[in-house]
Amino acid sequence: MSGRLVLLRHGQSYGNVERRLDTRPPGTELTPLGREQARNFAAEGRHRPMLVAHSVATRAVQTAAEISGRLGGVTARALEGIHEVQAGELENRTDDDAIAEFNAIYQRWHSGETGLALPGGESAEQVLDRYLPVVTDLRLRYLDDEDWTGDIVVVSHGAAIRLAAATLAGVDAGFVLDNHLENATAVVLAPITDGRWSCVQWGSLTPPFCPEPNPDPVGDALRSDTDPMG
Repeated sequence: MSGRLVLLRHGQSYGNVERRLDTRPPGTELTPLGREQARNFAAEGRHRPMLVAHSVATRAVQTAAEISGRLGGVTARALEGIHEVQAGELENRTDDDAIAEFNAIYQRWHSGETGLALPGGESAEQVLDRYLPVVTDLRLRYLDDEDWTGDIVVVSHGAAIRLAAATLAGVDAGFVLDNHLENATAVVLAPITDGRWSCVQWGSLTPPFCPEPNPDPVGDALRSDTDPMG
């Protein structure tokens, strides 16, 4: 088991620039900066991708295409089930009330209320029920194969990645809530024994992932001039 799972957030999209709760596929396209971010990720060479996969959202498709186009011999493929947390009635809103409500419910998920749903949208349980089987399948097909020697890059979405990675690798909720993912940055998981995972990278950070004493994701989202979906 020498390969790792690289859960990569897509490059900057027009929805991100507008601070829009853009969750329903196909969604908005990448900005020129977003395309550049994807190309830079591929050029950095920090990972050894043998497979590039992506969600069905346009911004993920385009990010994966930019990456695979620079790797040579690696074809990107779509995977169902790894799209963003579905915001329901909050979809496409940019106002502070909507952003605060999304982040308040997301915080409650990480506090154990996984059955709580966004209004007209998904619960954490529903997100994980569609997301985790995809990750498990990738592990069984490739990463658990002794002959597999490369990494798998999965282009997905910030809120969904953080939720799935925290669940799979047991990353502290306070840390997860206080450490959003910037565009074209990744959470890297390494398979370990008994089907478990170890988180070896979170954006620019490496273990130990120290919990924050009083995470304030709602306040952070409202104070930030960046998008709310990281």
